[in-house]
Amino acid sequence: MKYFLAVLFVVAGLSGAFAQTAGPEAQNALIVKANAALAARNWQEAEGLLKQLAAMAPDQWDYQKGLGDAQGNLGRYREAAASYDQAIALAEKHQGTADDAGKTKPALAAMFIAKGNMLLKQKNYPAAIAAYYRAAPLAANPAVSYFNICATLYNIGQSKEAVSACDKALAADPKMANAYFIKGSALYGDGSIDKSGKIVIAPAALQALRTYLALEPNGPHAADVKEMLAAAQSK
Repeated sequence: MKYFLAVLFVVAGLSGAFAQTAGPEAQNALIVKANAALAARNWQEAEGLLKQLAAMAPDQWDYQKGLGDAQGNLGRYREAAASYDQAIALAEKHQGTADDAGKTKPALAAMFIAKGNMLLKQKNYPAAIAAYYRAAPLAANPAVSYFNICATLYNIGQSKEAVSACDKALAADPKMANAYFIKGSALYGDGSIDKSGKIVIAPAALQALRTYLALEPNGPHAADVKEMLAAAQSK
């Protein structure tokens, strides 16, 4: 028995905030407007403003990142992925410089996750998974990256690999309920039916599903989990 699920991905929040600099007044004015447009979720306006900022300061990675955010929210996933690529390339050059102050590394993690999400929207699953893997060692907590890998693999039918990625997510965050849900579902799908007609499920699957319920007794997948557990006890 196989359960196919619409999995909600955890995504990094929009940065949407650019500090005013001591630069030209025109650039600072655009920064203020771009911040306001991003805060108001006026993506069309934000895109135009960020394109202007990127043209003014082509070495500034956060303008390209903000542009990717706006384009992604406008549903232009291919353009957004390209903007994140530019932002990542610029940020990698900036990392380790005197004014980095350790801020670029977590920003890179967020950008790789955002890029992965855009690739996922295009159904480019291998490239999305590769982007999430790039994010993991850069993140303070790699659980989100590994969970996205876990869920993507599960949804494309690679259950064994999904379980391995879920285990990595849970090693980073033992209370990530959705990772237990995907792991349990993947292992449950590998169950068989014995001669008496009873579903035979691996103990690890049942344990993962029970852990999900313990963490999220009223969670969005609680009904599915209860149904699977009940089926495992019946013929």
